[in-house]
Amino acid sequence: MRKVTVAGAQLGPIQRDEPRAEVVTRMLILMDEAKQAGADLIVFPELALTTFFPRWYMEDSAEIDSWFEREMPNAVTRPLFERAARHGMGMYLGYAELTPDGHHFNSSIIADRTGAIVGMYRKVHLPGHAEFDPERAFQHLEKRYFEPGDLGFPVWRTMDGIFGMCICNDRRWPETYRVMGLQGVEMVLLGYNTPSVNSQNSAEGPERRLFHNRLSVQAGAYQNSTWVVAVAKAGIEDGFPMIGGSLIVNPEGRIMVEAKTEADELIVHACDLDATLFGKRTIFDFARHRRIEHYGLICSQTGAIPPAP
Repeated sequence: MRKVTVAGAQLGPIQRDEPRAEVVTRMLILMDEAKQAGADLIVFPELALTTFFPRWYMEDSAEIDSWFEREMPNAVTRPLFERAARHGMGMYLGYAELTPDGHHFNSSIIADRTGAIVGMYRKVHLPGHAEFDPERAFQHLEKRYFEPGDLGFPVWRTMDGIFGMCICNDRRWPETYRVMGLQGVEMVLLGYNTPSVNSQNSAEGPERRLFHNRLSVQAGAYQNSTWVVAVAKAGIEDGFPMIGGSLIVNPEGRIMVEAKTEADELIVHACDLDATLFGKRTIFDFARHRRIEHYGLICSQTGAIPPAP
């Protein structure tokens, strides 16, 4: 049995004027709680260090860049890595990345139990828009501030397992899980910031959004026989509500634990990575079940797209 006790560290809202250092203090408290709970790995949300700034329209490049981290770790975030190393605990952390050559990504990293970064992911499926629309109450401007990720969906062998990463909207795409599944992934770590109401469909409120969150994560876990740890930043942030619903799902697609609040909250579960093996030998046996000759539309970049009704 290869058991990894995982702590999903849901964060409540981070207001626009809340300094990163205060956020890090909140995260360190959750880290200490995770240590007390026997966690080997802690998972923080997408853009864990700041408010979800893509809801704001900005033109000044200096203002935009102020939301990004130019290095990781840096002076503000180094205590997270030091605390993780002291606790012997791995860490997933989502943040806005500004590269030395000026590229902007919505990124996440995995650090191992020594606090060393062993993997990086950059969000591929960017939702929202690039320009301000006065008709929308909630602006989702990720396409304005981020470039699509350029690293694909790799996996990393660390902490005695095979780990992958994705971020928020990525979880709604079955290809996200499948690409990592083909590489033998045993645990997918993902952070998200999801508004409680769909800005393009006001009928889609928090209950439906939580349902779709569970559906996407459970399907990805079951269809690829992998653990999935999905962790939110939640609550009313800058006047805008976001869903919580952080959860840990087993390789059968069953929810093992789910957050009950929209505040800072820790969910913990002991995950047996060997529990992925049965599904990988049966329903996920690619040697017997794959029929690539029938997958033309999804294997070709020029596949036909049905016309809108």
